[in-house]
Amino acid sequence: MYETTIQLSAINDVKDFVNTVIRFDYDIDLVSGRYAIDAKSIMGIFSLDLSKPIKLQAHTDDADELVAAIGKYIVK
Repeated sequence: MYETTIQLSAINDVKDFVNTVIRFDYDIDLVSGRYAIDAKSIMGIFSLDLSKPIKLQAHTDDADELVAAIGKYIVK
């Protein structure tokens, strides 16, 4: 499993992020506090507190392509 932290600041960021992660066949979750939602669900993402960074968990051993695709949202 690959884990990182992302920040989605605007509505357009959320739309672009979802349109990017739906291309991947494996499960990708976003975890905020005790809530875990499907990263491919735009409605689920809007249920989270987007003012704080969110933990991303990708259920794959090879996340290089994912990291390249969502790099602008990864908190360094």
